[in-house]
Amino acid sequence: MSESARQALGILRDSSYFQWYIIPLLMIVVYVISVEVERKNWNVIFGGLAFWGMDWFNEIWNSLVFHFTQYAPVWGAPSNKTSYLILIGLNIEITFMFLIAGIAFAKMLPKDKNMKILGIPNRWFMGATNCILFVIVEIILNSIGVLSWEYSWWQASFPFILFIIGYVPFFAACYWVHDMDSIKKKLTSVGIIFGVDISALIIFGTILHWI
Repeated sequence: MSESARQALGILRDSSYFQWYIIPLLMIVVYVISVEVERKNWNVIFGGLAFWGMDWFNEIWNSLVFHFTQYAPVWGAPSNKTSYLILIGLNIEITFMFLIAGIAFAKMLPKDKNMKILGIPNRWFMGATNCILFVIVEIILNSIGVLSWEYSWWQASFPFILFIIGYVPFFAACYWVHDMDSIKKKLTSVGIIFGVDISALIIFGTILHWI
């Protein structure tokens, strides 16, 4: 087992690390969502939820990688500066961030989905640009030791893998759901994403204790 994985396991779901800053952070998340609900920005809300749901999906399979290898997850969050480590690669601060980020990135989309930026369809341009931004942030987090990478193929030297596997699905789901032409379709799609996530958490977490 890698040292980073051992460190993460040492704080996994340990409530003794709780810090009060989580409460105002939660209120910020609630405020962000409530503003969009008040404005009835359903495209933004459902797009953001799809983004968040895809992050949970990624975190679940990442935890399963550790279970089956018993060496390391693809990425880990071993820093004990978190208020609560939910899964081996996901702390409570990260999940709040992704929920806000999903809504923020959905709000950035031009209303005209056919508009082009520098000759590129705006959804493709925005998605690629934002994926690159996230990869850069991850590289910085890894360099300061709060995000661990133990596999040779998941490193700053192979950023295209982080780009494709780590973030393209997030933005693809976010923009796809955002642009759906009915609330019913949005609700169904987000429901499926979270249905898979919740089922996996129950099966692999609560029942099998694998993650």
